[in-house]
Formats: sequence, structure tokens, C-alpha cells
Amino acid sequence: MASSPPPSSRAPKTVPKGDLATEITASLVVFLVALPLCIGVAVASGVPAELGIISGVIGGLVVGAARGSTLQVSGPAAGLAALVAETVLEYGVAMLGVIVLFSGLLQIVLGLVRLGRFFQAISLAVVQGMLAGIGLPLMFSQAYPAMDAKAPGTPLENMAGVPGLLADTFADPQALIAAGLGTVTVVLSFLWKKVPGAVRKVPAALVAVGIGIAVAALPGVEVKTLQVGNLLASVDMPGPAQFAGLADVGIITAILTFTVIASAESLFTAAAVDRMHDGPRTRYNPELIAQGAGNTIAGLLGALPITAVVARSSANVQAGAKTRLSRTLHGLWLLAFALLLPQVLALIPISVLAGVLVHSGWKLFAPEEFPKMWRQDRGEFAVMTLTTLVIVATALLEGVLFGLAAGIVLAAVRMSQTVIRQHVEEDTAKVVMAGNATFLRLPQVIEALEAAAEAGKPRIRLDLTGVTHLDHACRSQVEEFTAQQRGKGLRVELLMPGPAKRLPTEADREPEGVPDEASARAAARLDPLPRRPVSVPASTSASTSTSVGAPGPTAEWFYLDTTPMPEDFAQRYAEEYAQDYGSVYGSDYGPGYGSVYGSDQGRSYGEGEGTPGPSYDYFR
Repeated sequence: MASSPPPSSRAPKTVPKGDLATEITASLVVFLVALPLCIGVAVASGVPAELGIISGVIGGLVVGAARGSTLQVSGPAAGLAALVAETVLEYGVAMLGVIVLFSGLLQIVLGLVRLGRFFQAISLAVVQGMLAGIGLPLMFSQAYPAMDAKAPGTPLENMAGVPGLLADTFADPQALIAAGLGTVTVVLSFLWKKVPGAVRKVPAALVAVGIGIAVAALPGVEVKTLQVGNLLASVDMPGPAQFAGLADVGIITAILTFTVIASAESLFTAAAVDRMHDGPRTRYNPELIAQGAGNTIAGLLGALPITAVVARSSANVQAGAKTRLSRTLHGLWLLAFALLLPQVLALIPISVLAGVLVHSGWKLFAPEEFPKMWRQDRGEFAVMTLTTLVIVATALLEGVLFGLAAGIVLAAVRMSQTVIRQHVEEDTAKVVMAGNATFLRLPQVIEALEAAAEAGKPRIRLDLTGVTHLDHACRSQVEEFTAQQRGKGLRVELLMPGPAKRLPTEADREPEGVPDEASARAAARLDPLPRRPVSVPASTSASTSTSVGAPGPTAEWFYLDTTPMPEDFAQRYAEEYAQDYGSVYGSDYGPGYGSVYGSDQGRSYGEGEGTPGPSYDYFR
């Protein structure tokens, strides 16, 4: 009877005291980073600030406690602010809950059918273009509340209205104060990481909020501050009227857009956060299910959509967190603060929160990535730039779809790189092709074939053995050409790409009287190493030579692999083959192979220490 494991092995894992203190400290750091971001994202999205805090609480208590990622922190994201603002403007805040709810359910379904890793199969250029297309409009839209003004509307309108915004700001002293607070916030956000000592551990956004509250409290300062109500009273669960909106095609499109963008942003963030630490890696499908669960609850409460957020996640990692406890606790601190100290939120100037979002938009835009992409790959640079421009000019979903289509076209063109050479040697017109032959290269293929036919030679040789991919269109064209020319009485040798075949040798035949075990060993080792069958001696009849050597006029394929033998081939051959040759093929082979090939490392197969072996052709 097996002994039962000691009690310690069955006890649930607990966080050690020292680690528990680190987790609590990390959760407080994440809370301080998340608080202004939750409020700022809500304001930028055109919804009450309380809804941003509710989403932050759900991101901590629901998504944070779920399995998937360990250190990634979720909440309302700046990347979706522009999309949410457009949706709210078109359909109202009441419909936002339905859209977020069904986006969450769809995320759960995608996770259950194990499509989490599907979002990784997206061109990096499209991803970076998407982020830039989100960040650029975000900066311009938040430039208006940073100066206590209201944004006109679309990204292009916001950009066009900047000169007028500056003129109005300089004409209004209070707007100038608000603009000063916004500018200080942006500058602090960029320079705070250079501050020496322990002061740097305090989030820059929190310092900016403190400065903003102090300035707003000064006599004569009348900048706009946050309007905060009751957290529980702000909950607005969707009703039958909102669910009836699912019959609208625009609502369905919004659900799909939220699902794709939120899922992609969360899983891209997971990959980025995994590179920041050496702890457990993200499990993409459970993480997608966790994100879906968070968005489902957020939708039921009428709150903002939830995604993983890089700023909070990096703060969590840098604070030394090792488990899910820190990200879960940060949601608890958000809830306690919003319930117990809501009056503090009403002191925060809106221009400071807008400055925080302007900095977030700049980080999403990442202008340094454009010249970097230009140097690395100009084709991908074009995809990245086009994605960004289309998003700015139209909308997020249209831009991403356009970017994906552009990336697919670029990949198709690059995969169709085909080298075609057509020349004449004596009585033969030769066409040699290499690379990927697809329908995109069909005009060049037809041109080369026609040139070979017009050469007027009695024999045509089509060598396609260097083609790695031959699609149906090109294959059909080549086969039709071959049939036509043979019908005219020409000799056409067609060397098609295909699986190589090893020529049979005497060693492959089962010798009589060999024990079953030895035969099994011989069969099991047919192809661990490349084999070079002996070429036909000169004394062999012409008919045999034709069947084994060069292809005849109706040959369909003939594949000569010129890959050199590995350096350690001789030693490996002696160790893996020669030791059994004595038992399988007779006692005369075993010692011979060991002495000839065993001590001849790095030399060509067929050359021993004594008499050189015969010539070998290497087929596979």
C-alpha cells in the first residue's frame, strides 16, 4: 500500500510574509497609477468618471483573480477611448452596456474554442499602425479638455480646429491656467523617470494630480474640475429597450469591433508583459476567457470595456509583484477609495487628466517606430503607415481591416518571388524556375514557355525542381504547355518539384536467415542519416542507365539534391550502422565499416583510409 503524502505537500500554497508585504506594496503602486487613468479614460470616452472606476474595480477583482496571466493588470484602456466616445456619441451611454456585454460573451466563446493565439497571427506592422492610429486622434481629442474646451468631433475636425483652439486659449486667462496644468502634466510624465532616488517610485500622474488640486484651490482660479456622483447610483443595467437595439446592424458592427480590438490589445499586452519578467507565462485562451468575464460583468453594470493595460502592468512588475494578489488588491483599493472618499475626486482638474491621456496617446503613437520600421522593412512600413492613416481618416475597424488586407497582399507578393531563366543549349531550349510560382507570376511563366517554344529546337527541358511552391494556375499552365508541345512531336522533359525518392539498394532487401530483431533494427534505421545510393557503373546496359540516371523525354520529375553531407557523417554512420552490419549482412561488413568510416571524420563518404570508394549521387 502506497504511503500517503506528508500533510505539507497537500496544503494549499500561501504567500510568504515577505512576499505578502511586497504584493500589498505593489497593489498600492498599481492603484495610484490606475486611479487617474480610470478617471481620465472615462472623461475621454464621454461617460461619467464613476463608470471608469467601476471598470477598474472589475478589472482588479474579476479579471485579476482569474487564471490566465499572472502580472498583467486590466481596466479601462486609453486605446479604446476614441472608439467608446464615437459609440456613445452615436448610440448613447445606455447602449454601451449591451455592446460591452456581448463583446465579453464573444470573448468567452473565442477562448473556449481556443482561438486565443489566433490574435498573434497578425502582422506587427498592422498592430503598430493600429496603436498609432489610436494614439494620434487621442492626443488631438484630449488637447481640447487640456485647455478647458470641448472637442469638435472627428479626428480630422479636431486636428483642423487646433489653430482656433490656441487662439481662444490665449484670449482666456482661465483657459491659460488650465493649459498650463495640462502642459505640466505632460512634461512631468515624460521627465519623471529621470528623477533620482525613491521619489521616482511615486507615479508621475499622481504627482500631477496633486499639483492640479493645489493650483485649483488657489483664489481666483476657476478651472474645470471633475464632477463625481455616487458610485452605486451610476450603475445602469441594460433593459429590454437596449437589448432591442441588437437588431441594428451598427450595434452588431460595434460589438465585433470592440471584441477584436479589446482581445487583440489584451493579448498583445500579455506578450509584452511576459517579456518584462521571468515568472509564469500567459495562457492565452484562459486569459481571453478572463477578459470576456470582466467585460460581461462590466456590460451588465453599464461600465466601460476592459482590456489589459501596459502602464499598470509594467508598474506591477516593477513594484516586485510575483502573484495575482497584487492586481486583485488594486481593484479593492479602487472600490474603497471611490466609496469612502468620492469628494477628493471632485477636486481634480480635468486638464490634468487630459494631460495624462495626451501622454498615453503619444506612447501609443510611438513616432520613433516609423523610421525604425522604414530602416527594417519598407514594405511593412507602407502597411503600418496606411493602417494609421485609414484609422485617422475613417474609423478603427475600417483601418484595421484595411491594414490586414494590405499585409496579406504584401505577403502574397513576397511569397511569389520567382526566378525564371530561359536559354538555349545546343539542341535544347531550357527553362529553369526557382522560388514560389503563384498566379501572380503567371505572365512571366507564360512568356518564358512561349520563348522556349519559339526557339525552334527539337527538345525542350522544363526544370522546376527549384520551385518550392507551385500553385494550381502555374501547374496547369506548365502541364498544358507540355501536352501541346509533345503533341507537335517535340521531346519535352518536365522536371517537376515533388517528394524526393531514394533509389532502392541491395541493403534494403531483407536477407535470408536474419533474426527478426536484427531485421527490425535494420528497418528502423533506413533514414536517420542521408543515404547516397551507388550510381550505375559504366558497364551497365544503356536501358538500365536511362532508368536510373538522367530522365528520359517523358520524365515527370527528377530531383538531384546537392546538399553537402554533414561534417560528422562518417563517425555517425559508423556508430549507427556499422555495429549491426556484422549481424545483419555478414561478419565481413561490420569491422570494415568501422575501420574505413569510423576514423575518417569530416571526409567525404566513399573515401576510406585505403582505396577510394566509387562515385556516389545523393538522392533523397
